[in-house]
Amino acid sequence: MRTSVVDVHDRLPLAQLVPLSLQHLFAMFGATVLVPVLTGLNPAVALFTSGAGTLLFLLVTGGQVPAYLGSSFAFIAPLSFVIASERWGIPYAMGGVVVAGLVYTAVAAVIAMVGVGWLRRVIPPVVIGPVIMVIGLGLAPAALDMAGLLGEGVTLADPGVQAALITLAVAIGAALLSRGWLSMIPVLVAVAGGYTAAWLLGLVDFTPVREAAWLGVPEFTAPRFDLGAVLVMAPVAVVTLAEHLGDVLVLSRIVGRNFYERPGLHRTLLGDGLATTLAGLFGGPPNTTYGENVGVMAITRVYAVRVIGLTAAMAVALSFIPKLGALIQTVPVPVMGGVAIVLFGTIAASGVRTLVESRVDLSQKRNLIIASVILVTGIGGAALRLGPFELHGMALATVVGVILNLVLPQAEESPAGEREGDALREAVVSRS
Repeated sequence: MRTSVVDVHDRLPLAQLVPLSLQHLFAMFGATVLVPVLTGLNPAVALFTSGAGTLLFLLVTGGQVPAYLGSSFAFIAPLSFVIASERWGIPYAMGGVVVAGLVYTAVAAVIAMVGVGWLRRVIPPVVIGPVIMVIGLGLAPAALDMAGLLGEGVTLADPGVQAALITLAVAIGAALLSRGWLSMIPVLVAVAGGYTAAWLLGLVDFTPVREAAWLGVPEFTAPRFDLGAVLVMAPVAVVTLAEHLGDVLVLSRIVGRNFYERPGLHRTLLGDGLATTLAGLFGGPPNTTYGENVGVMAITRVYAVRVIGLTAAMAVALSFIPKLGALIQTVPVPVMGGVAIVLFGTIAASGVRTLVESRVDLSQKRNLIIASVILVTGIGGAALRLGPFELHGMALATVVGVILNLVLPQAEESPAGEREGDALREAVVSRS
């Protein structure tokens, strides 16, 4: 059953707002905490800068873009390198994060001056659709790995696999069969059902919750600046800029608004950049818009900015309440893997929807080549180093798609071809 749409500026009663925000919190929590764990930063600080950065983003965009910002995976390698260096360490890594955020603001200023009209030519639907598919399908291995469904020797006897499949089944049932209010929180229902199953299977350990304190101030770290560390960190902003373009495209398609034009790409870039700079000032990892939360909106059709704002406030509060943070961390990875299968798949399906609704003719060799190369480059995980920059995955696929769209000659459709296309569309419509 299709749920009614809750639009960007709609208000909701608190009794509905809280659970809607909770499912966004669960969706972003694992990845946001994982980045600092992998790089040696403080997870509590990452939660704080994630929530505070999201609130800043909402402020800069005038409360018009329902995007949640969490820890960026693109910066893991340079962060780890600078932090592990005997010469630099965490403070100098944070200096690099601050400058990386300022790179965003510089690009935002340029776009504010020249406008975004050029984007229609550079990124048409034949590029947008496959890029959106790459974003979703590129995350597919991560979802399956979390669910324990990758590798050899996977069996149904594995409790983790059982928990993941039960969570997936609950997510599908909640999305398709729920009515009324429950149809708006299928992710939260799936997490609750999967968590219960995981507890019964003996996968939940409450020891960290008992040992955690009720209150605590995150260990903030002030930035320090060194040109060498900045040159390691700042260039990665070029890659995340391409990711930002793709993420805003996905969000625009799902919500049904053109965020490139209103509030404007310059404001979304500025919000993302300032959120990253804020993270660097406090000792957190760089921020980026999260596909997990976009997937939640795609399933629930709840796009209210107030939901995202409350999620951000919850993240800030959690950073000062270690016990609650520890409780959320007891949710087993396979449970979140079961949910992620649906979330990431929904993003990919949105790319297919873009191609269909834009009537992109894949019988034209030009369109077929562009879409094919984007998909293989992005999903295959191709990587290419260009001087100091390394483009990989979705960022590289976006750049390749833009270049192909600009250099390949436009195909001219014959009148006969147009008539055949019209006849085919009429036949499809009449059968439906």
